[in-house]
Amino acid sequence: MSAPAARPPALLRVANCSGFFGDRLSAAREMVEGGPVDVLTGDWLAELTMYILHKTRERSGGYARTFLRQMEEVLPTCVERGITVVSNAGGLHPEALAAAVGELARRQGLEVHVASVSGDDITPRLAELRAAGEAFVNLDTGEPLPAETAVVTANAYLRARPIADALAAGAQVVVTGRVTDAALVVGPALHAFGWADDDHDAIAGAVVAGHVIECGAQCCGGNYAFFEEVPRRERIGFPLAEVHPDGSSVITKHPGTGGAVTVGTVTAQLLYEIGSPRYLSPDAVARFDTIELSADGPDRVRIAGVRGEPPPPTLKVTANLDAGWRNSMTLALTGARVAEKARFAADAVWSGIPGGRGAFAETAEDLSGDLTGGGMAYLRLAVRGDDERVVGRAFSGAVVETSLSSYPGTFFTSAPSGAQGVARYWPTTVAAAAVEPRIECDGDAVPATPPGTVHPARDTGRAPAGGTERGTGPETPGEGLERVPLWVLVGARSGDKGGDANVGVWADDEAVGAWLGQHLSTEVFKALLPEVEPYAVSRYALPNLWAVNFVVHGILGWGVASNLRLDTQAKGLGELLRSRLIDVPSSLVASGRPAARYASL
Repeated sequence: MSAPAARPPALLRVANCSGFFGDRLSAAREMVEGGPVDVLTGDWLAELTMYILHKTRERSGGYARTFLRQMEEVLPTCVERGITVVSNAGGLHPEALAAAVGELARRQGLEVHVASVSGDDITPRLAELRAAGEAFVNLDTGEPLPAETAVVTANAYLRARPIADALAAGAQVVVTGRVTDAALVVGPALHAFGWADDDHDAIAGAVVAGHVIECGAQCCGGNYAFFEEVPRRERIGFPLAEVHPDGSSVITKHPGTGGAVTVGTVTAQLLYEIGSPRYLSPDAVARFDTIELSADGPDRVRIAGVRGEPPPPTLKVTANLDAGWRNSMTLALTGARVAEKARFAADAVWSGIPGGRGAFAETAEDLSGDLTGGGMAYLRLAVRGDDERVVGRAFSGAVVETSLSSYPGTFFTSAPSGAQGVARYWPTTVAAAAVEPRIECDGDAVPATPPGTVHPARDTGRAPAGGTERGTGPETPGEGLERVPLWVLVGARSGDKGGDANVGVWADDEAVGAWLGQHLSTEVFKALLPEVEPYAVSRYALPNLWAVNFVVHGILGWGVASNLRLDTQAKGLGELLRSRLIDVPSSLVASGRPAARYASL
């Protein structure tokens, strides 16, 4: 175990300045200059990012170069104020990014100790690991990884302990490859507070804090269901987690920044891209059904009570497999007879391709917009296949060729493009003991602390946690019902986890929360969202958060990098659910915040 800081602090202020590869570049400077910070973190690695870095490796070096642009602005101030920087921007080549940060520091006349954490890339070891008995079974489908499949990236989610080891070695900047998003908070906390590997409750608390702030401004009112309640939302601030020695934390933001930190905004982020309430991590299993949230002042939310369990004996692995090519084009349809025009257009395109729709492995037709015949609608045609020429030139050409021989008013919303290479997302696991992290600080190897005793953590799979599902239940006897859009009563946030999508739904009123837990069953969920009817759906109750979480299995096919859906990451699925009408007891819409929302109808 790495030694803690010389004097454990009363709290550790961990800031976030990036939630994805492409987030606001000025956020690092805003966080460093906006108030006291002990650790500056940034998350660059969404599940898709490794594939993007693979495709751009020649010019990107395999890491996020935008991180360097941020460091150029803040590194001198971080050194002056003793702010540690921890980021997973190293992507596929953490050592190269560490060297680039060192070179940047030299150009700025700074002496900075820079560390890299790697060892997560198991792509070159797949044959060796298979020979040792690893089948790399797909967590979504149960399929073993086919031996002949071309795997372009395969990265295990490393523990947070190597980050703590790097900090104990004197690193001021630590860049990693694939670690868990929460590890960027857990690692500094392990170092600061000297937690042992079996301090499961404290570590789980840090995992929860890391999950809340890893998506940047999203926990400060970004993408929030009740966006009208968010002040100064045109430029929302980034978050801070004040982590305490017992693992509890307060989520906040710098004074004067836009947005808001409330129990609602934190709840929304807690429900983002999760499955069962047993949130698996290689550092500790965090029980989301034990989280206690409370207001701690303006723009301050306390997280306490988190219980932890030993981590599983395996590490999650995200692999990307070559999956051919995809392409899409969108046609505009103006005025009346929308459905007939769309059918005419699609049939004309498919007939212009040798083999028609059968020339592709997958096709999709999406009709959206004003379908009443009084405005403008949009027909999106999308294809995926193994032949780049057919997916690219043949498909785009067939669409363009209909310009003068299709429905009245034909035009396209964008110019045709070539085929885009896509990947199949393959979530799997590998034995934790088979993956050894590598730590370097200023080019010198740093010993990695071996993990403590690890006991298997059994997941409950797809069965509901937090109690059995109670179905719709009886309404209050004699009480009238109101038919309202679901958004009047509840918030929702949705997202992708490989081929699955999750929809977390929460209430900010206890009575509504009780109704939600009782009434919004899987059957009601599917009735409101017939779009998910063909898919298996798991439901998990989180009564401590007045929330339920639904996981729609397989709706995103092979993942964001290959599916043909318009909403490839299911980000809008929660808002689609909230738009649907539902009969609810009149008392729920006649008081409190639901009444104010109902009045706006």
